Amino acid sequence: MLTLLWLAGYAIARAVLVVVDPRMPLSAVGSDLLVVTGWSSVAMPMLAFAAVAVQAAAAHRPAAVLRWSAVVAGALAAASMMVSAALILLDLVGGILPGLGVVFFPLGTLIRTACVVAAALTAAHTWRFWSVTRPASVARRRPARTPAWVVAAGYAAVAACLTRLGAQLFVGMDRTPFAATPASVLFEIGFLLAGILLPLALVHRWGRIWPGWVPWLRGRRVPRMLLISCGGILSVTMIAYFGMMTVQMVVERMHGRNPFPPSGGLDLPEAFFWVSVPAYLIWGVGLAIGTISYARITAPGRTS
Repeated sequence: MLTLLWLAGYAIARAVLVVVDPRMPLSAVGSDLLVVTGWSSVAMPMLAFAAVAVQAAAAHRPAAVLRWSAVVAGALAAASMMVSAALILLDLVGGILPGLGVVFFPLGTLIRTACVVAAALTAAHTWRFWSVTRPASVARRRPARTPAWVVAAGYAAVAACLTRLGAQLFVGMDRTPFAATPASVLFEIGFLLAGILLPLALVHRWGRIWPGWVPWLRGRRVPRMLLISCGGILSVTMIAYFGMMTVQMVVERMHGRNPFPPSGGLDLPEAFFWVSVPAYLIWGVGLAIGTISYARITAPGRTS
């Protein structure tokens, strides 16, 4: 019910936004969402509402065609809303570290947050519907330990983070769009924690049980929602933002244009972006894989 109410409210809010058409900028690109604008942005929550309504009505032994139609529609609606709200990543950076120099748009952030919540609720409802209605014959047991390929994904995320850092070192640490303030130091610390510590914690046992080198906490369980929340938020926003950026880069280059022409006094070689942006995307994908695996392994009832 909460999901349906939120989707209905968000669809109405989007319709009002289209009619009113505020002239104030809602993001660095002007509009509050990417890709989907105008009345097509209203269609996203409406599609999600229809999918969730069908899922709720057909929760008990739905026909195979109906089941898959509801799952696909819900997944598409959730993905489209998340991708459209990809600028939420800049909102997080600008909101948490206001001294970094990233322009913060309060109204745009509020609208994008509502879109992200709608996407998350739709995805969660669709996942639950798919899990509950799938045949028992295809149900799989949760793994007792992290699979090797998930561990590899975690280390791929670390490698991607270090690749991004290496690209910055190559062009010079002074050539960055962020202002040199104490906030930039906090950003760099968070950058390393999210790119090295978090991916490894998601795929190793010390991410579930505090290791011996952590005073006062050694031997105790790590709060699972701490890692799941950090990994989930970062992975989804990074995949949406840098996935969209990667597509735009490819399109621009196919048309013979530099995807990142010099602007705002920042002049970086194009090769820098072809290394950094895919690295961010791989980083996000590695975090997503690790977070999903971690959530399954640490689910209630599972012993570590």
